Amino acid sequence: MAGLRCPLLGALLIIIVGVVRCSPKCFPGDQALGKCGESTSEKGTCADNTLGYCDDLPYSKAIFPNLLDHRSRGDVEFSAEYILLSVLDNLLQGECNPDLRLVGCSILAPKCEKNKIVKPCRRVCQALKKSCLPAFEAIDMAWPYFLDCDRFFVGEEEGCHDPLEKLRVNVEITSEDLAPQTPYTLIHFTHHNYNQMVSILKKTAAKCSNIAKTYSIGRSFEGKDLFVIEFSNNPGQHDLLEPEVRYVANMHGNEVVGRELLIYLAQYLCSEYLLGNTRIQTLINTTRIHLLPSMNPDGYERAGAGYNGWTNGRMTAQNIDLNRNFPDLTSEVHKIVAPETKAVMKWMRNVPFVLSGSLHGGELVVTYPYDFSKHPLEEKMFSPTPDDKVFKMLSKTYVASHPKMSDQSTERCGGNFINRGSIINGAEWYSFSGGMPDFSYLHTNCFELTLELGCEKFPTEDELYPAWQDNKESLLSLIEMVHRGIKGVVKDEHGNPIKNARISVKGIRHDITTGEDGDYWRLLIPGVYVITAEAFGYSKVSKKITLPARMMKAGRVDFVLNRVEIKTRKYDKLIPEDIYDRYDPLDSYDPHAQAGQREQGEGDEQSQDREKPWWWSYFSMLGNNKPSWLLKNN
Repeated sequence: MAGLRCPLLGALLIIIVGVVRCSPKCFPGDQALGKCGESTSEKGTCADNTLGYCDDLPYSKAIFPNLLDHRSRGDVEFSAEYILLSVLDNLLQGECNPDLRLVGCSILAPKCEKNKIVKPCRRVCQALKKSCLPAFEAIDMAWPYFLDCDRFFVGEEEGCHDPLEKLRVNVEITSEDLAPQTPYTLIHFTHHNYNQMVSILKKTAAKCSNIAKTYSIGRSFEGKDLFVIEFSNNPGQHDLLEPEVRYVANMHGNEVVGRELLIYLAQYLCSEYLLGNTRIQTLINTTRIHLLPSMNPDGYERAGAGYNGWTNGRMTAQNIDLNRNFPDLTSEVHKIVAPETKAVMKWMRNVPFVLSGSLHGGELVVTYPYDFSKHPLEEKMFSPTPDDKVFKMLSKTYVASHPKMSDQSTERCGGNFINRGSIINGAEWYSFSGGMPDFSYLHTNCFELTLELGCEKFPTEDELYPAWQDNKESLLSLIEMVHRGIKGVVKDEHGNPIKNARISVKGIRHDITTGEDGDYWRLLIPGVYVITAEAFGYSKVSKKITLPARMMKAGRVDFVLNRVEIKTRKYDKLIPEDIYDRYDPLDSYDPHAQAGQREQGEGDEQSQDREKPWWWSYFSMLGNNKPSWLLKNN
């Protein structure tokens, strides 16, 4: 028996080894779940990257097989991973675009050097997952397996590369930039491309670091940061009762005067503050000012410096007009919201803005809401807001300090607004929906004007200094108007601030709400008013006030609300704060609301698909190869 064991054991080992050698290197389904590791059976060679959705990677040579064992360009283009990258912007409504696509492309079309794969950096993946995972959670989608930071990415010590390097603008801050300002204001009145703009904003913030800070509110469709520079005596955070103002320019990429004016204004505020200009110091010490010089940097690049037409570069890279893109929830439920629009909407939600100016070009006039006519068939109908008098006061303030708007010269652009005092209700000029000023007024506490700054959309450089001279005083005067009307804090009987308390003015059907710290600002013209503060679960308090004509700063009107017992059954199950939460269209606006609906069909597969998330239909072309790895319950 003992002699037979060895031959039998040997034969058994041969069979087992044969089975192992003949077994598939990757069992069905495991490759899609990333369980198979890298393929080593086939060596690739460096070749030009020809994948359409990955053609803007920071390298030109890729290699197949890739990190997912796709053997060719065709394998990639018919894969669920590639389809996912192609629809991510639409699925996530602009969130994390194009970062996710580029990092995913670095796996599908990996960087090739000397016929070897150079893997992307793990730190990039980890940072991406931290910021983008909430967007996947919001649509009930699992994090893609091929963006597993531990499996497909490596550390710097292994020679990784950064697939997002093209999106980063590196600005070197020198000791000269940090030095005290020279005793004069030096501004170069030239056009600035994206990198130059970012460089100036960062260097300005570095020179005035005690009062200035730069930050990004998001990215354009092509990945350019939407850079903001803010000025405040406490930059980076909201101070109690300090009002917030914003200027937004270059919404239309070919309208560049406002873009340059905000770059100049940033430098001016910094240098004048350091020089001891008491007006500027008072303004910055009492106001938080945010400047977004370019909301549409992609469109600006298309407009170019060749001054090549009235419409070139107006739209975004997605061919979207941003000033027609803000949700009008009563009529356009399914429009695509551009990432630039979404970024500004979130910015509006996160910062308690009180006053705003949107800088445009092509005319010489100030317009105010509503821009959309109340009558859907009337293109030019006066459509005032309940705060029409306030909007007119703000508009006239800008015009009064502008030498060309305020004079009686007939040398104007196509439309003549002299007889109207260079101001007009937007819808009375021409009606359009989806505008930023209407959205700002209806869905936030902020009053916004549209500032049309001149006939030329993309003027030559010799016209930039005169434009600055014409608009500098108006830009400053409008910011100062944020200190008109009333302000205050709403607290309970124990001194705790009440968030989302509603502030109403008798006779004006437009309420505002308090912020996180219970503070509020309400722009008003001089007059006598009855102001009421109320919040769910608290008593209602009203006060009668008088704002004199020569009052140059906001009147302080505080409220103390007492807790009351709520007996109405209708509200028994509500948390007190919930009843006064401001309606936020970002929470309910879903352009994909009907994307997953399909007609009643036959068969188990159709029945199962109807039970899947709405985005499952995006992968219907894949048949049985749909990406089940995106389903959370898998």
